[in-house]
Amino acid sequence: MQTPETPIPVPRMVRLAHAAMALCLAVMATSVFINVVLRYGFGSGVAASEELSRLLFVWMVFIGAAAAYPMGEHMAFTSLLLALRDKPGALAAMAALIRILVVLGCSLLAWGAWQQVVVGMGSHSVVLGYSSALLPLPAFLCSLLIAVMALWELVRNKALDLGHGAEVE
Repeated sequence: MQTPETPIPVPRMVRLAHAAMALCLAVMATSVFINVVLRYGFGSGVAASEELSRLLFVWMVFIGAAAAYPMGEHMAFTSLLLALRDKPGALAAMAALIRILVVLGCSLLAWGAWQQVVVGMGSHSVVLGYSSALLPLPAFLCSLLIAVMALWELVRNKALDLGHGAEVE
């Protein structure tokens, strides 16, 4: 059992995701900073800064969403689950239902994102010239990863983690 002083172990893939998000943030911040200095200090800017920042921000958000799922860091409404804490059968059924709904939601997101990837394959960004399919691609990959993780938890019959810091979220 983890005590407040004992750090929760972070899996290697989550650490890799955190590093990728940090890299995206560093490149975005540097790009925007340089663009602001050039625009207000010298009257010219870097046109690619906005496109690069938008692309990296989208990737950073979806990498973060995928990394947050196994750590239990997504928003959770635990009021009903806390009421079921003393009823293991009902809690197990609710856990299965929640995971099935997560898989269904991820499937819908993946389907819509894939349609956008296909549409984006025929066009390119105006300044940098990257394929427009790179913008919806992280949503597709993130939804697939979360769906696989939720299915794995469903198959393993993993109990829900009700150890959130607040009683009602």
